[in-house]
Amino acid sequence: MVLLSKKGFKIKLLFEILKKIKGKEKQIKLILAAFFAKGHVLIEDLPGVGKTTIAKSIAEVLGLEFKRIQFTSDLLPSDIIGVNYFDVKKSDFVLKKGPIFTEILLADEINRASPKTQSALLEAMEERQVSIDGITHKLSKNFFVIATQNPLEEVGTFPLPYSQLDRFMISLNIGYLDKKAEKEVLLNRIFTELNSFSEEVEIYKKKQENIFVDEKIVDLIVDIGEYTRKNFEIGLSTRALISLLELSKSWAMIEGREFVIDDDISKVLSYVTKHRIQNSEKLQEIFF
Repeated sequence: MVLLSKKGFKIKLLFEILKKIKGKEKQIKLILAAFFAKGHVLIEDLPGVGKTTIAKSIAEVLGLEFKRIQFTSDLLPSDIIGVNYFDVKKSDFVLKKGPIFTEILLADEINRASPKTQSALLEAMEERQVSIDGITHKLSKNFFVIATQNPLEEVGTFPLPYSQLDRFMISLNIGYLDKKAEKEVLLNRIFTELNSFSEEVEIYKKKQENIFVDEKIVDLIVDIGEYTRKNFEIGLSTRALISLLELSKSWAMIEGREFVIDDDISKVLSYVTKHRIQNSEKLQEIFF
């Protein structure tokens, strides 16, 4: 069994990913934190900043199956979840599984698909299962969605409804590399094979579950939720507050602690709230 030392997490997982992904340590930490908190991630950014590479690298290091769906305006729900078809040889209906039957799913440019197609992910993200012709099919316990979306001012995009947005634990931007990191990428454009730590996934998940949360931390999270409901048109849902709690536990684990402190909440708060409420940066000023 691998023990979690103060820097063990960074050395074994984060450092491995940073062999390929340069200059994006915080973003990778956040995505890993969301994974171990059993959440999902929404990335809003321009093409070419490394979203797909980050998703594939994380899957490679975690040793999990990876699939990518390119969302387009003509994509159908059955293209995502699958379909039952009649097999003449077997004289029975057979399920042809869609790409959603994986562990890490990259939903690329999710807001290019119609709302009906977007909604095909709702049950999967919330329950880790899909229903096809009235039959429920379980997904992997490691099922994890990394969705990307283009800026809404682009032609041919459909805004994600709040019910969909609220199912993402966090949203973030990748952004351009700084000059030093970009130069390193340009000088070392070679294939980097990453080591897999699949045997440690369950260890870290269990560790995250056992991170201690004092009642004062819970009170702080409840106060944040209550404030948003009184001062914003749409406040944070209970799901959002659970996300904030679980993500804070993951962040504490990554930082090498066995308990959550106020600073953990401060570090992740904006990523939990910015896709749920407008002007969420005010929360940082008020509570921290």
